[in-house]
Parts: sequence; structure tokens; C-alpha cells
Amino acid sequence: MAMSFFENQEAARSASRRMIVLFAIAVVSIVLAVDVALAALYFGTVAPHGAWARSGLAALPPHYLEATTAVVLLFIVGGTAMQINELRAGGEAVAQMVGARPVDPGTRDPLEKRLQNVVAEMALASGIPAPRVYVLDGEPGINAFAAGNAPADAVVTVTEGTLRRLNRDELQGVVGHEFSHILNGDIGLNLRLIGVLHGLLLLALFGRFLANFAPSRGRDRDGNPAAILAMAGLVMLALGYIGVFFGRLIKASVARQREYLADASSVQFTRNPDGIGGALRKIGGLSGEGGGVVEHLHAESLSHMFMAPVSLSLAGGMLASHPPLEERIRRVYGRPMEYLPAPAFEVPQESEPEKPPIEYAPVSAVAASALLSPVSGSMAVAAAAANPAAAVAGAAAGAQAAAGSNAGPADLHHSVGKTSLGGLAFAASLQNFIASSPLQTTLGDARQVQYLALAMLFEKDGEAGARQVAALDEFFGAGAAGEVDHLRAQIAALPPGWRLALLDLAMPALRTLDAAGRDRLLHIAHVLIAADGRVTLAEFLLFSVLRARLKPPRGAGARPGPMLRLEDVAQEAGLVLSLVATVRLPQDAARAYAEGAKLLPSPGPLRTGADLALAQVGLAFDRLAQLAPLQKPALVKACIAAAFIDGSTHWKAASCLRTLCAALDCPLPPQVEQAEAVA
Repeated sequence: MAMSFFENQEAARSASRRMIVLFAIAVVSIVLAVDVALAALYFGTVAPHGAWARSGLAALPPHYLEATTAVVLLFIVGGTAMQINELRAGGEAVAQMVGARPVDPGTRDPLEKRLQNVVAEMALASGIPAPRVYVLDGEPGINAFAAGNAPADAVVTVTEGTLRRLNRDELQGVVGHEFSHILNGDIGLNLRLIGVLHGLLLLALFGRFLANFAPSRGRDRDGNPAAILAMAGLVMLALGYIGVFFGRLIKASVARQREYLADASSVQFTRNPDGIGGALRKIGGLSGEGGGVVEHLHAESLSHMFMAPVSLSLAGGMLASHPPLEERIRRVYGRPMEYLPAPAFEVPQESEPEKPPIEYAPVSAVAASALLSPVSGSMAVAAAAANPAAAVAGAAAGAQAAAGSNAGPADLHHSVGKTSLGGLAFAASLQNFIASSPLQTTLGDARQVQYLALAMLFEKDGEAGARQVAALDEFFGAGAAGEVDHLRAQIAALPPGWRLALLDLAMPALRTLDAAGRDRLLHIAHVLIAADGRVTLAEFLLFSVLRARLKPPRGAGARPGPMLRLEDVAQEAGLVLSLVATVRLPQDAARAYAEGAKLLPSPGPLRTGADLALAQVGLAFDRLAQLAPLQKPALVKACIAAAFIDGSTHWKAASCLRTLCAALDCPLPPQVEQAEAVA
């Protein structure tokens, strides 16, 4: 049975623990080897003749073992800690490490726009904010990686060859592969692995430096000390390759099975084996030209993160970081397949941004039967392109039809982190709606996208509106309120539940803001909300999602507290469950709450009125974010059971579920996204 999102997250944590064990073995092995080798060097070059025979280890200098052990640990453990600290900023730090170029959210390059559309489509369909996109220019091979601490700060990076050699289905397959790494917790594991590998290699690098440095410094003096330093450097260089061996062993033990999982997930996400399968076959077809080779200096350090081996020397053998290409292709198709040619193609620059395509790959009749929307496959996407207003209505009808699907409310949490045909149709409908409106260009502009977020909080009329206008013009300059009001009118055409999904599409541009810019945006949003002295549910949910998406990634700043169990946050869980049950249908809140409470440990009674203050719910979200991975599904399941108690729900309850999932750093079940279209 396939594992759920939460089980895959826990599996990644188990792989992390296995990595730590192997790292500890490597450190002990290197320390012992260095102690023995340098002791032998001392007795052979510096110690009086026969010292070993007369005194044994007692002939070593005082505190020799303590000093050499401390120095080795300083290099390995200290180097690991420093590298991990440098990568606390998350995925963008890794992309910059290999010299990748961020793709401008407003790009007009058709290949880059196609890539952005595919990434946004997969993000919507799997229920996470759209990651930022990077390109490795000058790399003709086909390769890609995802990096970050969590889905909220992830990036997707592809080589130039991936852009120019793959068709849209194959590109979608590659992006689906990388989304698996994002959703299954691999990206955080891979960041820690970069630090471990750096620490293990640092001793070898120091030995190389010492071997080269000593002769030049000792040229004008007695040659013996310089020669001894050079020999010590060579010893450390040679023994440092113990770290190289263990580094590759750790990569092989941690990364290889995750690649099989990512390939399988890509097929699941795209419903098309020719997506990731075609990309892998083209990598094989490029084997004479390097396949997925990446020439950057740091490529080998990051080789475990890439979709394909970055070096031909790392492509085979028991210590390879990736499974054999032939076996990956065989698992995708169920049989061996020939490689494909991968010629690069040129696409001319166009004056207008590319609109999302209107065709999907064929879907089997069995899979099509699970579609929640009455309009299926490419027909739904084509209809959305032709008539955005009808697409909104169709998505709402699809959400209503969820009541008749085979998946019961208590089972919906199993679809977290997965796509469905309905989810893909929802994503395409929203993208085509945006592409047919001025919102398309807004999403690509860092200033305009701030206006977009604030437009969802803008009222304009009355005293509160006047205060909002004054605040916007004060922060952004005269005329800002008019631009925000113009966007508010465009957003009004969307169902209210789609606004949070639109905010997730805006995240690549919003994440170009520095820390001060993000704090300022949150401050202005708070000012707009406070203008009328009250907080509506829609305002609270939007601000909560915005804050969750823009907060520093996990691993940045202060060290997070210990992972919590549901028993530790029973009251907070009951508070959030009360919110979902109450907003769904106030007169039936008690029954909905009781249904969800069955799945939680002692959540307490239903909270209503003053006991259900939104400020307290916000604090509860912060506390629930510290739940351990395998503690989260019970909470998500309970809230879904309350929201879908009669087999259907509406945008308010669905948007509460989206906000909870944003706080938990987990994706949203695609059925919930469709329900957000129901007024």
C-alpha cells in the first residue's frame, strides 16, 4: 500500500536518523585513522630512535590523542555545522550555491513561462504554494533538483538543457518528480546531507592545503619541518578519503530509494508515464553527450539532490547516488524501453506571455471514473480556456459532486500531497481564468503582487475605507490605493474561496521580497484589517496564510522546540476543530464537532461565541505547527470529518482547512480545493 504524505515525511525523518548513525561511524573511523597515522608519522620522523619499542604510546607528546581528536572533530563536526547554518535560508541558498539564475516571475521568455506554468499547475493540484523557479544556464544536460526546508520555502531548479530538450509532458514529469521530493520531506533531509558531506570532505581539503602550503613556507629553512608538515598533509588528504567513501555510502543509502519513490509519484501526479519516462529516456539518449552531467564546482556535493547523476563517474556501482537509469525506466513503464534522442530546440521570443496549454495526456477510463467534476480531462481544461466564468461554475459543481464520490470524508486526508484529475482540472481552470484577465501580469511584478494580497483586504467605502486609503498611500505613495482598488474589482470575479489559492500563486513574486519587505507587507495587512476595529473570518484566514507563507523557513533563526504530540496540544486542536465545525454550518456545529472529536485525544467541548476568539485560533495554529509528522494526519482527518460531515462543504470551511494545512506545512487534499469554489 502506498504511503501517505505524512508517512513519507516520517520515512524521511527515519532516513535522517540513519544518516546520523552513518555519520557518527564515519567520524569515529576518521578520528581513529588520523590518530594512528599521525602517531606512526611521529615515531618514524620526530621521536628518538627506538622510542616506540621502549615506551610505546607513552612516548607520544603530552595530550597527543586529545589534541588530534579535537582537531579532527573541529574540522568534521564544525564544518558540518557551519555548512548547515549557511543553508538555513533554505532552497534559495542552495540554488545560489550552484550559480542558478532566478526566473523573473514576469518573464516573457516562452520556455521559462512554460516552466513557470507547469510549476504553478503542479503546486495548485498538490495543494502547496508555488515554489520559486531557477535555471542553471550553460548546462546542456537534462537535470533538475528541488531544495528547501519545507514546502513553503522550496525552489525548483532545472538545467538549460531541461528547458530546451523536453516537451511539455516531459517537463511536467520532471517537475512532478521534484514535487515528490518537496512533499515527501526529502528536501529538508537533503539540506542536512549537504552539511554532513561538507564536514566529511573538509579534512581532505585541509590535508591538500597543508601538503601544498608547507614546502613553500619552509623553502628557506631547515627542510625537515616543512617535509614533515607536507607528509602530515598527505596523510590527512589520504585519510580524508575515508570521508569521501562514507559520504558516498550515505548518499547511496539515503537517496536511491527516494528516487524510485519520486519517479512513481511523478506518474501519479501527472497521470502520464511518458512524462518522467520520456525525460529519463532522453537522458539515456544523451549519454554520449553527458546525459544529466552538471559541470558546476559544487555539483558533486549536491549530486544526491539532482534527478539524474551529475557526473558519469557517479552513475554506476554500489556507491552511486542514483539507481540505474535502465531500472528506473523499466519501473515506470513496467518493461524495458529504448532511449530517445534529445535534440535542443529553439523557441522564438514572443511579445505576449504564454497561456497555460489546453491539452492533457490521455487518462485511463479507470482513473477518469474518479474525477469529481462532471467535465473531464482535456475537455475541462479546454472549456476553462474558452469560458473562465463557466470554469468557476464547473469547479463549484465538481465540489458539490464530491458527495457522491467513493472517498468518504474520513478518507480524504489520504489524498494530502497527491493530485487527482479533479485537482488538475481545478488548477488548469484557475490558471486559464487568470491568463484571460489582467491578473496574469500582476502575478509577475513584485510591487503589484503586494497590491494583489492587500486588495483582498481592501474595502474602500466608509470611514474604515478612508483609513485604508490613507494607510496605503502613506506606505506606497500617492495613487497606491487606486491600484489596489482596481485589483479588488478583478478579484471580485473569483469565488471567495479561490482567493487563498490565488495568494499561493503569488508566492514566487512575494518571496523576492527581503525580510524587511515581508515584515512591512504583513504590517500593512494588519493595518488594513484593523481599520474597522473588527476581524472577519475571511480577513483572519487570509492574514494567517500570508503570515505562514512569508515566515522564515524552519531551520532559520531560533532553534525550534521539540516535536509535540496531539495530547500536548489537545486544547488547541479542539479550538481549530470548533472553528471548522462552526463556520461550516452554525446550526449543526455540535454534530460536526462531535464527528471530528472522535478522532482526537480529549479536545474538550465545542467552543462558540467569545470562547472562539480568532486571536486564540491564531495562537493555536502556531502551537500546532510543532506537531510531529505522524501526529498531524489525525488532526487533518478530524477537521475534514467535521467539514465534510454530510459529504460536502463550502468555501469557509474549506478555507479554514487550507489555513490549517498552511500552518502545519502540509499540502491540501485536492477535493478541498474544489470545495473552495462553493459559495
